[in-house]
Amino acid sequence: MSGRDWQIAAVLLDMDGTLVDTERVYIESLTEVLTEFGLPDARATCDRMVGLPGPECNAIMVATYGRDLPLVAIGSAFADRRDQRFAQGLPVKPGACELLDALAAARCPTAVVTSSSRRTAEQHLTLAGLRARFDTILTRDDVERSKPAPDGYLLAAQRLNAAPTACVAIEDSGVGVAAACAAGTITLMVPDMMQPDEGTRSQCAAVLPDLHAVLALLQARGTFVAA
Repeated sequence: MSGRDWQIAAVLLDMDGTLVDTERVYIESLTEVLTEFGLPDARATCDRMVGLPGPECNAIMVATYGRDLPLVAIGSAFADRRDQRFAQGLPVKPGACELLDALAAARCPTAVVTSSSRRTAEQHLTLAGLRARFDTILTRDDVERSKPAPDGYLLAAQRLNAAPTACVAIEDSGVGVAAACAAGTITLMVPDMMQPDEGTRSQCAAVLPDLHAVLALLQARGTFVAA
């Protein structure tokens, strides 16, 4: 990480695992369902899905367990288990509201860039009480290629009239970091379910413990400019 200040025109945030604490719900719910279906190594299989969109997760399961896998039944059981947990509330990640408050006060444009569908993104942000904070939300439905391709981040920067190199991207997974880095953003990682390997760490301007630390770093290093 260089010592110069960052001329920040916009901040782009991943959703699941970064803003809202959903990745743990996904992984725990699917692990339970796969185990109930008698499938081995359920947790290890689910850990490979962190940060990936649903269709790619299905592809991993088919590749792992075979084409005879009852995907429809598993998907239905997973949705039921997931929704039972969501009914208990969808918490935001520590520091999320403080970070968004500070960015709003600085009049720094923000966007959500997620591998989730539009429907899921709207639902999760609404349940977490964050939907009204964002005018710009980029989902897998808005791009031809989802993460780890950079398409979502590039489109978000375009929508906010900001150069990708003047955008800070905040991610929680290796897949997301790869996408943000490929787009040319200043990439910050707040690990959620898994710690980064050296390859992922090398793609980040910083790896931080939580969003409170992200805010402190932006306040120390960031010079906000109009998009």
